[in-house]
Order: sequence, then structure tokens, then C-alpha cells
Amino acid sequence: MGIVVVGLGLLYLAIWWQVLKLFGIPGEEIPPLMITFGMGASFMALFARLGGGIFTKAADVGADLVGKIEAGIPEDDPRNPATIADNVGDNVGDVAGMGADLYESYIGSIIAAMALGGTASLEIPGITAMQAIQVPISIASFGVLCSILGTLVVRVKEDASQKVLLKALRRGVYFSTILVAALSFLFIYYTLGARFLGIWGAMLVGLVAGNVIGYFTEYYTSDNYKPTRSLSDQALTGPGTIIIGGLSLGMLSTFVPVITVVITTLAAFYLSGGIIHPGLGLYGIGLSAVGMLSTLGITLATDAYGPVADNAGGIAEMAGLDPEVRNRTDALDSLGNTTAATGKGFAIGSAALTTLALLAAYVDKIKETITLLFKSSRVSGVFESFYSGLVDIARNGSGAIKNVSMSINILDPRIMIGLFLGGVLPFVFSALSMRAVGRAAGDMVKEVRRQFKEKPGILAGIDKPDYATCVAISTRGAQREMIAPSVLAIIFPILIGILFGPFTVIALLAGSLVSGFILAVLMANSGGAWDNAKKYIERGAHGGKGSDPHKAAIVGDTVGDPFKDTSGPSINILLKLMSMVSIVFVTVCITLNNLVIQIFK
Repeated sequence: MGIVVVGLGLLYLAIWWQVLKLFGIPGEEIPPLMITFGMGASFMALFARLGGGIFTKAADVGADLVGKIEAGIPEDDPRNPATIADNVGDNVGDVAGMGADLYESYIGSIIAAMALGGTASLEIPGITAMQAIQVPISIASFGVLCSILGTLVVRVKEDASQKVLLKALRRGVYFSTILVAALSFLFIYYTLGARFLGIWGAMLVGLVAGNVIGYFTEYYTSDNYKPTRSLSDQALTGPGTIIIGGLSLGMLSTFVPVITVVITTLAAFYLSGGIIHPGLGLYGIGLSAVGMLSTLGITLATDAYGPVADNAGGIAEMAGLDPEVRNRTDALDSLGNTTAATGKGFAIGSAALTTLALLAAYVDKIKETITLLFKSSRVSGVFESFYSGLVDIARNGSGAIKNVSMSINILDPRIMIGLFLGGVLPFVFSALSMRAVGRAAGDMVKEVRRQFKEKPGILAGIDKPDYATCVAISTRGAQREMIAPSVLAIIFPILIGILFGPFTVIALLAGSLVSGFILAVLMANSGGAWDNAKKYIERGAHGGKGSDPHKAAIVGDTVGDPFKDTSGPSINILLKLMSMVSIVFVTVCITLNNLVIQIFK
């Protein structure tokens, strides 16, 4: 799956590059145009991730509440009418959704870095626009090759333990990481020269950051480590304490990813030469995002391992295979939960860096748009006062405006408005998606209860459950409930741009990035810890399956399901989609904002 995602991403980028070249568009002007391609990928990622998350968690929560808690039947038991919908949902949300999410980050980071490279080349002698554009696409290409080679070193024996399996998966990722770093060094050295090795350092920082975030995500969510085991201890005193413990664990787990992204951003900026050439520093931030995602081919494969193992366990349960088979699949599933949680942390971290790069590209687009509008005499005098610095440069020069740093006064009311609105947006989006899961899960619970009541023979194994109705409920719920969050993500930045202007949109994107990144990490890690705490108890801790701590852990896991599989991962796409929509519609927003200014002047 991982190779398919990165292969298709590079293939589509290459195809559209050639198509735009056929229309006579110069190479240095193509990357900003290809942002629209990224926006299309963002739309599909939102539908797959958010819609898939609602689908799978409606079925999962419904199956757990009625089947495991009320009826006392095992997970994935064929007597549960929601079982098939639950297993289908694992593929819809955790495979297709994760793939679409990281595909969007992958191409978004490449396009943003290409656009920033083209702009940076204007202020730096010794590097052409095409050379700067080639670097991110070449690093991504090396990553595909190294991911293929990395899969070849993932080898284990037949009776390997879970620890050995995890070590083998890590070995493949680390091998690919080292190989990408070496090939990228040689490429940059022989293409751009030793003078520009700083941008290789920026790429390397991104590579390392991805592994750091992945490791600490595993630490907080795997039952091999103290945080999740301590969380399972809190199940001894009931559902309330395990929920409180899971939330506190998630909050604490945000510290390291945030510090990692901060250090990565600063290091990438300064290593690239951002002190002397700010444009080159922003290019370095874009390359750090490309570096983090360069090994996506093998990283995504380890993420998809989780739902595959989960489905294998479901098939074993429904087929009535030997209990030993289920025990083995449960062990693999626990490992899969760890790799999936690590993948979510990786996806969130890469989304943060990609959004930073897109934010820088948005600033460049504002400069370009204001220049064009001023030259065409489509701006008012009041508009000039709002953007005086940029308009003065546009009046005096040609393309020089792209080389100018744009300062924003944080005490400007427009900026404060954007920061507050951006800060609250991920919470509103998460609330809508959580409510969507709750509604769809409520419908699922009613249907499962109805079938158990009207057909008592289902629990006795005499009557066959109506699986199709449950699948239909999840499908309808996902399609209906994802409308409001999707509209919010698409319309909000455009509306803010029209009413308050592009500077407010910059603040909106910055505010949503800060709060959204932290909220996404919190939700993903809390949900992963609750899930693995439950599985730790099911393997015999604190009385094992059927005990009171186990029932408390099931409640925690039920709360955590939409945290880690719906709302948390969907925030990644919210951040990237808003950035891309803002870039694509910047001309519309500035033009209409000019009219708004004239109306209220």
C-alpha cells in the first residue's frame, strides 16, 4: 500500500507537470498552479478520513456497547449484527483514510517546497528556479527507491515474538531513512554544490523528526511502556478514572511532538540560511516536510499493518477457528495498534510541517496577487492603506515584491480576530465529527438491540443477523454527518478572506495550526492508550476478560475510538485543506475584500 500511494503521487505530479508544460507555461510558474491539484487531493482525503472515520466508529462503538457490554459476547462474534460493518470500517477508515491523508501530505509538501524553492531562487545567486524545484521531487523519488529496499530487510522467523516483530519493522524504516539521507546528500552536493548543503541539513532534520515523533507516540500508547500500563491500573477503580487518566496522558503526550516541530522548524530555517535569505529558510522548512515524508512508502506499510491484523482476528472469530489462532491475531493486533498509533503521530507531525510550508506559500501568493491587482488598477485608495508596504513596492518595481519580507503586527485587530477564530476552529470541527459518530453509533445501537429483541435466536446461534442493515446505517450516517464539518473547512477561510482580508487569513491558519496540532496529538494518543490498555487487560492483567476492570477499559476504549480514528486524524486534513483553499482563492478574496473595504470606508 505504501509504495502504491507514493508511486501514484509522483506519477500524477509528473503527468500534470508535462500537461502544463504542453500549454507553454514556464517551469518556474508550474508549482503554484499545482496547488489546485493538492486541493483536490485534500477534498478526497477529507471525505475518506472523516467519512471513513464516522463509518468505522459508528459500527465499532455500536458493536462494543451492545455486543460486548450488554450481551457479553466476544469482539467480532458473528452473532453481533454490527460485526461486518465494523470489519469493513477498519478498511474504510484505517486503510483508505490513512492512505488518503498521507497522500495529501506527501504531494502537498512536495508542491509547497517546489513553489517556495522557485521563489527563493529569485533572491539567491548560484541557484536557478528549476534547480530549486528539482530538489524536493528528487528527494521524494529517492524515498520511493529506499522504501522498496527497506522492505527487503524486514525479515523475522516463524516463532518471532511481538518485540522481535516490532524491531524488524523499525529496522526497515531506519534503513530507508539512512539511505535517503545519503542519496539526498550526494544529489544536493553534486547538483547545487557545497554552498547549499544547509538545505540537506533541513531535509535531514525532518527525517529525524518523523522518527522522534513516532518513537514518543509509541512510548505513550504501547502497553510495553509505563504510561499505558499505569492507565490500565486506573481501570481498577472504574470507567471514570480511566477516562480521566487517558485524557491526562494525551495532554502530557503533546509536549514532545510540539517541541520536536519547534526545533525542526527553527533548525530547518537557520540551517538553510534563513538569517541572510529568509526565502531560503522557508524553502528549508518545506524540505524538512518533504524529508519527513520521503520514507512514506515503508512508513505507511507499517501503519496499514494494524487494520490487516485486526481483520484477521475478526475472520478467525467469525470462522470459529481454534482459540490459539485468535490469541495470535490479538497479539498481532496489539502490535498493529502500536504501529497505527505511531502512524497517526507521524501523520500529525507531517501535517504540521506541511501546513507551515503551505502557509509560507500563501504569503508568497499574497505578494504576487497584490502586485497584479495594483498593476491592473483594481484596488482602491483605502485598500492601499491596508497593504501600504506591499503596494509601495508594487508601485516602484516589478517582481521585486517576492523578495520582500512581510511583517504582521500581532496587535492589529484583524490579526487578533484571525488568531482567535483559527484557535477555535479545530475544536468546532472535532465537536461536529464527534457528534456525528455519536449520532450514527446511536442508530447502530438501536438497530442491534432491535435485532436481538425481535430475533432471540441470534444470541443462541440459531438465527442469522441482518448484517446489511447495519452496513447501510454506517454508510448513511457517514455521508450525512460529514457535510457540516466539510463545509466548515472549505467555506470558512474564504469567508474570512473576503470580510477581513488575507492578513486575517494568515492569522486564521496560524491559530488553527497551533491549536489543531496539539488537539490532534492529544486525541490520537489518548485513544491509542485507551485501546491498548483494554487489550493489556484482555491478555490477563487485572482479572482479564469479563472482569470489572475490563468493563471499565471497554468504556474508555469506546470513548477513545472516535478520538483516535475520526476527530484526531481528520484535524490533519482540516489544517492542510484550509491552507490550500486559501492559496487557490486568494485572488478572489483580495478582490472582494477590496469591495468590502470600499463599502465600509
